[in-house]
Amino acid sequence: MTDRTELMEAALDGLPEGIALLGVEGDLKFWNQAAEAITGYARMELLSRAIPVGLEALLQDWMQHSDLQGQLGAAPERGRGSLVHARHKLGHTFQAIARRMVLRDGLSKRMGAAVLFHPAESLEALPHGELGEGENVEESQADLEDRLQMEFEDCARGGSPLGVLWITVDQAQGLRKTHGNRACEAMLEKVERALAQGLRPAEELGRWGEDEFLIITHERTPEMLAAHAQALTGQARTADFRWWGDRVSLTVSIGAAQADAAETLIQLLERAQAAMVSSIHAGGNHVTPAPGGQACLPS
Repeated sequence: MTDRTELMEAALDGLPEGIALLGVEGDLKFWNQAAEAITGYARMELLSRAIPVGLEALLQDWMQHSDLQGQLGAAPERGRGSLVHARHKLGHTFQAIARRMVLRDGLSKRMGAAVLFHPAESLEALPHGELGEGENVEESQADLEDRLQMEFEDCARGGSPLGVLWITVDQAQGLRKTHGNRACEAMLEKVERALAQGLRPAEELGRWGEDEFLIITHERTPEMLAAHAQALTGQARTADFRWWGDRVSLTVSIGAAQADAAETLIQLLERAQAAMVSSIHAGGNHVTPAPGGQACLPS
């Protein structure tokens, strides 16, 4: 007689999306057939073994930095998920859109985690920050996407120069974990208002992820873009945030990327995202200019 576990595994194996189930220690418990096809790793090569270095970004790295780790109120990511870079068993790098969730039993005890992923090439999706419980984030992303497409096409035709600032609030994950989603959303609204005070005419600011913002700007050179970003870090520090008597000093990490006529919009955003991550690794409250850019200028 077929048991429930066999039925569940058969159902998951029939899905086109890669699915990985991990235990509380991060060890792999299940790996479906789509995951095998996407990564090149067979199920028996991975189950109950150390995660290969090339797959850590897909399966483990996010747990080290996410407020989902150990948080009782964690919810699955909504929308498109986040862009990650992983290494196929044959050695080449591939991009995947991944969604993750914490798995809990009926008593809210953490049982492990699930990662659902598919190749990024199967979606015409721009890189975004991770989605969580933030209000109206998906709507903001959609509005910014439309504006980005229009501005990028205009820049490519020799119109206004284009730059993007990918911003994350350094204290967001910690505040969300210690004080909850409501406190973190109130803090992010405070930061957004402070950043808006430093915008140039015709710039646009919006939420680009649960704890992230994106600014579309028209600075003429990478140097001017980096200087503008540095000024915005000062604007963020003026956002005096208090929650039930606790004062939180706020800082932001920014990646600044200037559009280049030889690249795609996705590549522009990937450079900005990578620069933002470098700012986080530098200790936060930092601006990192992305290499490249400045060819997309009006003649």
